[in-house]
Amino acid sequence: HNLFLHSALVLSRKVPNSVRGVNDACRYFLIESGFALLVAFLINIAVVSVSGAVCSSDNLSSDDHHRCNDLNLNSASFLLQNVLGKSSSTLYAIALLASGQSSTITGTYAGQFIMQGFLNLKMKKWVRNLMTRCIAITPSLIVSIIGGSQGAGQLIIIASIIVISWILGIGIIGINVYYLTTAFVDWLIHNDLPKVGNVFIGIIVFPLMAIYVLAVIYLTFRKDTVVTYIEPEKNVDPAAQSRMESGLTKPDVSFQVDVAPYRQDLADIPFPE
Repeated sequence: HNLFLHSALVLSRKVPNSVRGVNDACRYFLIESGFALLVAFLINIAVVSVSGAVCSSDNLSSDDHHRCNDLNLNSASFLLQNVLGKSSSTLYAIALLASGQSSTITGTYAGQFIMQGFLNLKMKKWVRNLMTRCIAITPSLIVSIIGGSQGAGQLIIIASIIVISWILGIGIIGINVYYLTTAFVDWLIHNDLPKVGNVFIGIIVFPLMAIYVLAVIYLTFRKDTVVTYIEPEKNVDPAAQSRMESGLTKPDVSFQVDVAPYRQDLADIPFPE
């Protein structure tokens, strides 16, 4: 969204053809994009804060406690019932629909600009809008019809893992490496240093770039050596499962923290001075 859509929106503005005009436009574009990200950040903080405030309450019922242990899009509406009452589910559904429409529209607009710019595909606006929205909505619609709400929830998790963790990460790393390399090569060609100095700098910098790329590849494919998650057993008491996840072993209603097991990997972490 920020890489493609905001870059395309910049092209639709009337920017004065001068150095000062371009600099002022870049500053206003930065403020606009930063404000949009700030609003999204505040919304995410609000969602996490509401979930934490409700699920950490002392007078939580057993039913709500079970829901907190397995929060998803279908069960998250109960978080607002203490404030909004019976209308919480309806307002939650409206907010969820608005969020989905917002993300779909911004995503498909970005796809349209990519088609028009990178691929140089020219077509009528209504045809382009129809095609990009069908590409975005059709897979989700098919999964929802066949798999129901559970299938839709699994699709969201899979899409988040693939898109956010892999495709977006690879895209950002690739763009950074590309622009860093081209900027460095352009500086080597146009600087006033002697050729010996340029060769010496290139011998130092290019291996560092290669080490950075190899380190990213290694961190991507390496296997975790420390167990950070324990699969819960079937037919286990939700309260016992919650105590285990909280690091508690005794079923004490006062929730006094027990002696935590010794962790060598955590014990060797230096404290900040």
